[in-house]
Amino acid sequence: MSPLHRVVQDYLTVRRAMGFKLVHQARMLVQFADYADQRGAVMITVDLALSWATQPTRSSLTWWHQRLSVVRGLAAYLQAIDPATEVPPADLLPARVRRATPYLFSADEIGTVMAAATTLRFPIRVATYQTLIGLLASTGMRPGEAIRLNRADVDLEHGVIHVLNSKFGKSRELPIHTTTAEALRAYSRLRDEIHPNPNASSFFISSVGTRLLSSDVDRSFRVLVARAGLRPHSSSCQPRLNGLRHSFAVATLVAWYHDGLDVQARLPLLSTYLGHSNPAATYWYLTASPELLGLAAARLEQSRQVTP
Repeated sequence: MSPLHRVVQDYLTVRRAMGFKLVHQARMLVQFADYADQRGAVMITVDLALSWATQPTRSSLTWWHQRLSVVRGLAAYLQAIDPATEVPPADLLPARVRRATPYLFSADEIGTVMAAATTLRFPIRVATYQTLIGLLASTGMRPGEAIRLNRADVDLEHGVIHVLNSKFGKSRELPIHTTTAEALRAYSRLRDEIHPNPNASSFFISSVGTRLLSSDVDRSFRVLVARAGLRPHSSSCQPRLNGLRHSFAVATLVAWYHDGLDVQARLPLLSTYLGHSNPAATYWYLTASPELLGLAAARLEQSRQVTP
């Protein structure tokens, strides 16, 4: 292992201890270290980082920017150890990264996608996707959190799901509705009947009894969306799996407004339930729905009229 590869491993160890997953970044940093070794480079320079970041010559400036940003993090870490290390300037490959517009699923659309799962090949596969989609829609969990659930994490007796070591290493408990608990209980019975001796401890399993893979789940969800007849609202607003999380958040906020509740006071509760690091991250959902923006504006105008 070259010195730069060892630095990469040390850097990843430190960042992961802080709660960062760094799955894709780790892959890119190893590729960068390989590239440096091939070039005979023994230290990180701006020219080396820029040369590697722009290697896919036909890629977009945004992708080059992301690649260079990954190396910048490593270089900043290494510079504290070796001052001769050059840290690429943040504006060297400027790119405006736009956050994708969330596709907000209606309750009918969610039902249609779940119904489309009946077209899948195996009974356990049908049940897995119907239950997984229902769980994401009713709790706003991140898809990866649901996929990583083990049987011991789902307490159906008390109606609580334990989400362990999620984003930034945080864990939380999610109380679930009785109908959600019953759906999970029915899935558990079918799962254990079809696969009494599964190959994994995961709550959700594949047709062969193994833990689901995120890439397979994403691909299968796209198939179900197409079979359900859903279409993108725009090129940046596609019906993706993570849209179920956005839909849950927006539906919750809308319901609070309609019930006349103090949304700002309750927002930290939603933030905690969703696993956000702070309520500011949850505020982003206010911009995802014209209805929410209208309700928020109306509530603001009402408060101004009341204030002397």
